[in-house]
Amino acid sequence: MKQQLLTILDNRAIAPQVYRMALKADEPVPAKPGQFLNLQIDGCYLRRPISVHDADGDCVTIIYKVVGRGTQMLAAMQPGQTLDALTGLGNGYDLTDSGDRPLLIGGGVGIPPLYLLAKQLRAEGKQVRVILGFNTASEVFCEDDFAALGCNVTVTTVDGSRGVKGFATAAMEAAPYSYVYTCGPEPMLRAVYRASKTGGQFSFEERMGCGFGVCLGCPCKTITGYKRICKDGPVLRKEEILWED
Repeated sequence: MKQQLLTILDNRAIAPQVYRMALKADEPVPAKPGQFLNLQIDGCYLRRPISVHDADGDCVTIIYKVVGRGTQMLAAMQPGQTLDALTGLGNGYDLTDSGDRPLLIGGGVGIPPLYLLAKQLRAEGKQVRVILGFNTASEVFCEDDFAALGCNVTVTTVDGSRGVKGFATAAMEAAPYSYVYTCGPEPMLRAVYRASKTGGQFSFEERMGCGFGVCLGCPCKTITGYKRICKDGPVLRKEEILWED
């Protein structure tokens, strides 16, 4: 974990209530796929955890959805303003088990952390297939970003207004893959868990108090006991997850 001051370079809407923010630090930002930043927003008691979408040296990009007061304030910020951030948080994804044809599945705001993962897997020469799940066509974002990396991209929408009709898992059956990486709301993660035929890594979305394991406010049950999503996660391996009823 590292505390850094980040300057906003750009902050704009890319879909309804979804924003992309580019930030720059005075020194390299520690970030690997699946890790997150914890941002201090003036007037908010708790920091806001936001997944890393992309990172390159001293520049980092996040994508976030406006869901409450904190993210509303974040969306109103302008280039040149600064944010106090805790960086390098979380364990992130492990690329070593990916095999030759990894499958990445994201739902809604669970999609952003998969981009840096796809970028690094493609740099290793892997054939990356990506499934992006949304409710409707107007919500679709990042499809072109993944395609530009050379990924095979499938979009699903619950109402069938774009791509494959149904949830993200609707496109899994026809997708050959060697390993699964996923991030999204818990119902989607449960569905991917049941549908996947290989090992995988699951990134959990949880409310976090501190963001680095002190408050014990984001536990998840595993075969070895409870793990803190912010510190021991947010990425857990499929084989260790025990779902609470």
